[in-house]
Amino acid sequence: MSSARRRIRRTSPLARPVRLPLIAGAAVLGLSLTACNGASASNSDTDSGKRAAEAPARTTRISVNLQGSDAAAGQPVKVTLEAGKLKSVTVRAPEGDALTGRMSANGRTWTSDRPAAPGTAYRVEARDAEGGSAEARFTTAAAAKVNKLTLAPGKNTTVGIAQPLSVVFDNPVKDRASVEKALKVTTSNNTEGSWGWLRDYSGRDRVDWRPKEYWKPGTKVTLDAALNGIDSGPSGGWFVRDYRTTFTIGAHQVVEVDLDRHRLALKRDGKSVMSVPMSAGTPGGEKASWRGTAVLMAKEGTINMRSETVGLGDAYDKMVDSSMRLTWSGMYAHAAPWNAAYFGVANRSSGCVGMSDADAGELYRQVRVGDPFEITGADAKGTVAEGNGYGAWNVSWADWRAKSALR
Repeated sequence: MSSARRRIRRTSPLARPVRLPLIAGAAVLGLSLTACNGASASNSDTDSGKRAAEAPARTTRISVNLQGSDAAAGQPVKVTLEAGKLKSVTVRAPEGDALTGRMSANGRTWTSDRPAAPGTAYRVEARDAEGGSAEARFTTAAAAKVNKLTLAPGKNTTVGIAQPLSVVFDNPVKDRASVEKALKVTTSNNTEGSWGWLRDYSGRDRVDWRPKEYWKPGTKVTLDAALNGIDSGPSGGWFVRDYRTTFTIGAHQVVEVDLDRHRLALKRDGKSVMSVPMSAGTPGGEKASWRGTAVLMAKEGTINMRSETVGLGDAYDKMVDSSMRLTWSGMYAHAAPWNAAYFGVANRSSGCVGMSDADAGELYRQVRVGDPFEITGADAKGTVAEGNGYGAWNVSWADWRAKSALR
């Protein structure tokens, strides 16, 4: 049997991928679209086989916009068919899910929804409507600089009604729009909310997502940060992984702090749980407390508080119980038995909200991270800033939405 005869007795258009050379700056794949049947070798079949062998095989080409071992990351993968229609395209890294994508209206071009990530090897597999298939491989250049982030709240936690989603970046983010587009918030009850960009107290770039109003108890929240392959801009670097966190909103609890009356009250679902005397920061200087809404950031228990860490010289160095952090600048609610003479009478602390051991201990047991402390009164040095803890609630909804990079 001649070699031509053997070539035409294939039972499928192309059983395995064919790799062809590079053409015009794109990875080019050959798709053989020649078909034949598996009938016996009659004279008619022989004549047909001779004609098929003499005629050139009909082929088409697929081009991939990324190629080689140093392809540019940060752009979608684009696969184009020279003629005919694509049936399917798969683009996959060795570790990870395949990239999703969209087919053009004419069926000739497929484009990935997400960009190619840096330092990643990809395999492209394409099939056309006639049953032909082809394959290509490319590797993107490694990131010269990597950006990372810190997420709050923690995964699978239950938090209070004022807790925002907060993302703090290790390096500056210049392309805020691209980063924000990659951050998807899903809630169980379609809660209205918005991202807002701000400067964290640490000086780093930060973006928070807060609802228009306090969360409804029981709301389940998920953040999918599809950042792998996003360039945060000059001096920021690439993101080289995705992030995800989920959390649930707990009971409707609000702590009301009245600086003028020197009292603190915890309310749950609008009902009073406890109301106790307290003493806040000494008015008229840096020792005064902040007003506005501060969100409970952490329950730190017994900690060493030293005045020099908050710019107050050697005013104090104490071990403090039932410590509840309200701001990065060092404002806490905590036990302060040494200040008992002023509870319910005057504000004479170094900025924190102090209570008796028993009252502070009970409050500590009742509250959870994310509960709002609504602080009112004239004896304050100003309003909690949006980056000093979670001060976004002190910004109007219109002004907060304006902080989004997508508005």
